[in-house]
Formats: sequence, C-alpha cells, structure tokens
Amino acid sequence: MTTVSDQSTQNKSQRGFAPLAIARIKGAQRANQIAIYLIYAAIIAFIVFGTIASVKAFHDNQLLYQLFYNLPYALITLTIPITIYDALVVYRYRLNQPSMIAMSIGVSTIILIGGLLFADTVWLGLSCWLGVAFLFKVSFKRFFDFLEVADEHDIDEASETAIVDDPEHTRS
Repeated sequence: MTTVSDQSTQNKSQRGFAPLAIARIKGAQRANQIAIYLIYAAIIAFIVFGTIASVKAFHDNQLLYQLFYNLPYALITLTIPITIYDALVVYRYRLNQPSMIAMSIGVSTIILIGGLLFADTVWLGLSCWLGVAFLFKVSFKRFFDFLEVADEHDIDEASETAIVDDPEHTRS
C-alpha cells in the first residue's frame, strides 16, 4: 500500500506511469517475492523431510510422512492467491502480453482442477504454479530495468543540456 510519504518522494510520472501505479507494481513485486520464498521453502521441506522420512529409523513416523507429503503442497497452495493478484497487476499495467498471462494462469488452473477431478492428485497442477511465480518475477524485473534505463537516459540528456546551456563552458 502506498503512503503519503511514498507519494511525496515521487511527484512526477516515469515514462507515462503514475507514481501510484509504480507503487502498486512494486507492491505486487514484493508479494511475488514472498510467493517465490514459499516455493523455495516447499522445495527445501520436500528435500529435508523426504530425506529424514527415508531413514529406516523413521519409516513408521507418521508426522514426518505427513510433513514430507503435505507441507510442500500447502506452501505452494499459499502462492496461488498471490500469483493471481500478480497476474491482475501485470495485466492491468500491460507488463506482459495478455495471452501469456492467460496461458500461464489458465493452463495451471485447468491442470490443477483436472488433476483433482479426474486423477485424484494435485502434484502436476501445483508444479505448474511454480512457473507462474517465476514468470511474473521476470516481468517485474524487465519493467523496473526499463524504468531504470529510461531514468539514466533522462539524466544523461539533462546533463548534456546543462553543459550546452552553461555560458562558462562555451567560452573557450
């Protein structure tokens, strides 16, 4: 969420994007980073609890088996609302092609629901959601790289104009 202090530091638009829009995109980028951390946590949980559960001494431990089996699913499931929010922001500000957004969200949803209805499994559908978060990470990175390059270009033009307009510089 953007506060008054955030708005006062950016009083002009950058390449046609209002300061509030840029703040909203930064917020979505932060949310996407949380989703990526949840994905990393799911992978680590799968590896750690899977390794511990495979040790012969822990074969009968139901808690380790449940952590190995359900915790990664739960962590990746938590990323779904975050990535849908990111998709809406990316679509709203056209940071990626709408067809790419529709395909990534649509295919992931169809595979997830299809797996639940017809195959009684969610692993393939949830594995599709892994890629969605990383797709949006790239979209946000490209957008902010574009703004950074545009700002550098504007600064270079402003400094060249200042040098040309400076009477001390043109006397020699």
